[in-house]
Amino acid sequence: MSTVAPGAVTGRIHSWDLSTGVDGPGTRFVLFVNGCPLRCLYCANPDTWHMRDGKKATVDEVAAEIGKYRDFVAAAGGGVTVTGGEPLLQPAFTAAVLRRCKEAGLHTALDTSGFLGARASDALLADTDLVLLDIKSFDVTTYRKLTGGALAPTLDFATRLDRMGKRMWIRYVLVPGWTDGDDAVDGLAGFLSGLESVERVDILPFHKLGAAKYDTLEIPFPLRDTPVPDRTLVERVRDRFRRRGLVAH
Repeated sequence: MSTVAPGAVTGRIHSWDLSTGVDGPGTRFVLFVNGCPLRCLYCANPDTWHMRDGKKATVDEVAAEIGKYRDFVAAAGGGVTVTGGEPLLQPAFTAAVLRRCKEAGLHTALDTSGFLGARASDALLADTDLVLLDIKSFDVTTYRKLTGGALAPTLDFATRLDRMGKRMWIRYVLVPGWTDGDDAVDGLAGFLSGLESVERVDILPFHKLGAAKYDTLEIPFPLRDTPVPDRTLVERVRDRFRRRGLVAH
């Protein structure tokens, strides 16, 4: 029976970039993979939805690219973040990339909606230093309308991560009229306050920077007419998380 060498495992990737402060600690090499089971109405990267649209790459090829920046990101207190799309739609590839990064001594982060959290093996998570968990809404009905998926798998994943003692940064996109309701915010804050491994909650104001991509792809941008949240609203929501003893940014 033949097996594929870890470095020869292939995945579909969209691109990579360097970022500071928004994709985990320090300066990071951010790998965008293709494919996502959700269709969030505010998604800024509709060009990552379909795996077929991605470039085929091996783990060795990705590791070679990361290696060019290894010393730089390490010196800057950073590491590698695998995002998408949804990295757990390609669990074998994602796991192999994270393993290579750990072997290289790099800090690793996984940016995921948690919807496919059941696909994350314990071995994959052992090679993940930090999970950036995107919780789209705490209201079941709103979550379904906003993403096309179910909320329960994400909450189950968060609970599993907490049992493992896995560090979590929660990401919450603030969309006026969708995710700014006090009851839903307070519900999420209450849930998160019971998880000891949640280090912080990042309130991410909804934006329309991806609108041009929808135009290029000739698909409608559902929230084109939705206003972006003002500073007062953002601070109000942050404060509601802080009232539960959470660190909110």
